[in-house]
Amino acid sequence: QVQLVESGGGLVQSGGSLRLSCAASGRTFSNYAMGWLRQAPGKEREFVARISRSGGARYYVDSVKGRFTISRDNAKNTVYLQMNSLKPEDTARYYCAAKYAILSDYVPASTTDFGFWGQGTQVTVSS
Repeated sequence: QVQLVESGGGLVQSGGSLRLSCAASGRTFSNYAMGWLRQAPGKEREFVARISRSGGARYYVDSVKGRFTISRDNAKNTVYLQMNSLKPEDTARYYCAAKYAILSDYVPASTTDFGFWGQGTQVTVSS
């Protein structure tokens, strides 16, 4: 089992920034590809960003490219999501997720590929 705990969400004005953190425990963190996903009320859960276990491969949904950055610190068992230039449409509950990966640059292709999920942290962007 991998336990994931997100933090860093909150209320911010449009154009502001937040940094989400996800602390992992229970297994060797560096063996897992990680992802940030979000779900707004009435909408399906979607990828925001994904990162391979090595950190060498990173992917973003088009709507956040150039504004969000995913990173990881394997020594601290933590993955981060730096969110800049936030927009009201970024309002959602943000979830951290993990997928065991054999290949160092593997990233999950589907939201359902992840085996472990955190409880989420709410991000609200006011206009």
